[in-house]
Amino acid sequence: MNKKKSSHAVRLAVAFATALFIPQIVQAVPSFARQTGMSCIACHTEYPILTEYGRQFKLSGYTLSSEQTELPPLAVMFQPSFTQTNKSQPGGAAPHFAPNSNVALSQASLFYSGRLFGPYAKGMFGDTVGNLLNHIGVFSQMTYDGVGQRLSWDNVEIRIANTGVIFGQPITYGIFANNNPGMQDVWNSTPVWGFPFSSSGLAPTPAAATLIEGGLAQEVLGFGGYMMLSNSIYVDIAGYHTPDTHFQEAMGVDPGGETQVPDIAPYWKVAYTQASGNHSLEVAVFGLQADTYPGRVNTAGKDHILDVGFDAQYQLSLGKNDFTGLFSAIHEWQNWDASFELGNTSNLRDNLWSLKATIDYLYDKTYGAAISYFLVNGKSDPLLYPDSATGSPVSDGFVLQLNWLPLNKSGGPPFWPKSNVKFSIQYVIYSQFNGTSKGASDNNTLYVESWVAF
Repeated sequence: MNKKKSSHAVRLAVAFATALFIPQIVQAVPSFARQTGMSCIACHTEYPILTEYGRQFKLSGYTLSSEQTELPPLAVMFQPSFTQTNKSQPGGAAPHFAPNSNVALSQASLFYSGRLFGPYAKGMFGDTVGNLLNHIGVFSQMTYDGVGQRLSWDNVEIRIANTGVIFGQPITYGIFANNNPGMQDVWNSTPVWGFPFSSSGLAPTPAAATLIEGGLAQEVLGFGGYMMLSNSIYVDIAGYHTPDTHFQEAMGVDPGGETQVPDIAPYWKVAYTQASGNHSLEVAVFGLQADTYPGRVNTAGKDHILDVGFDAQYQLSLGKNDFTGLFSAIHEWQNWDASFELGNTSNLRDNLWSLKATIDYLYDKTYGAAISYFLVNGKSDPLLYPDSATGSPVSDGFVLQLNWLPLNKSGGPPFWPKSNVKFSIQYVIYSQFNGTSKGASDNNTLYVESWVAF
């Protein structure tokens, strides 16, 4: 296999792993809880699943505050873990790791998240300017990846938000800049914040994913705006572009072999949501269109990729019982005008689609369980999917998970309040893996982890 083909295959594998199996970004940040003066369960059921109040907090630009804390908007998180697969991986699960039964620090993160100047804006700039600055909020995460042994920026977003009235209806609106298409979403049914919220980076993963499922995460910068009208109609529109290699390297990102967006890739989402009593429902369409240079090679024209997705989320709270249902389906149209010319694909036109359905349950804000079905499939392409025995991208299976959140109600120790911890046992079961059911169960994965956030 030549280097170009290999690079493209690796890129696809990384994209899918980012979306489904590599530990994802934790949205539950103790600095948010300290800023609002509320416990974690005000914004979350099992974190990072947002409640209705949590969604309003994010729509308000991470700026809602009780004006009680003098602590800076800082937080730290650690994710130690254990991974065991049904079959050992020859040569090691990753560099510096054994073929099986690996203990790792999946990631360690430092957050600066909340009001841009924390509780200090008025003291620094006076009441008038301070009030204006308190409409600016930030979610920023710097992460050390203990598997890849690399420090880099993670999901980062800055927002300016406000509220008003239009045609007699309340409106929340804002603008944002971030580095991951879809990060601005306030539901857990789309890829950036979707289940599983974390998984092993030391297990085999399927080699296909749509671009919107993490394929551009931390490799682009985007700017957009959003509005929530009458607490029912949500719209956000953004555009993303790949920054230069010097900037990416400064952020800890290796740009080698990435899918480059040389122009502007539009992202959009339109949702209808309704909350009533203990119920909330959201249904939406979202999408991404990108003209790209494969592997940053610009000598053969551009590939053209269009992703269109449908997502839905339903939440129900009954006493001590919290139920969340999540669903997403994404179809991708792939025009490989450049990749076909470069010999990276067998077909000039391909398609790919994915589906994910999840039920998450939490009892007494402490004991949780989740089950999720996932499927990715599409047109066979032996060069695009060289690790597939049949040239097909099909993989499917289930993720089963048990959770324990012992501090979820108490909020951690008084000397650094709003801290939290989550212990999880996860098992991934494959029915098909990279185009075949033969040997698929060899990739089944037991993953045990804890999230320690303070």
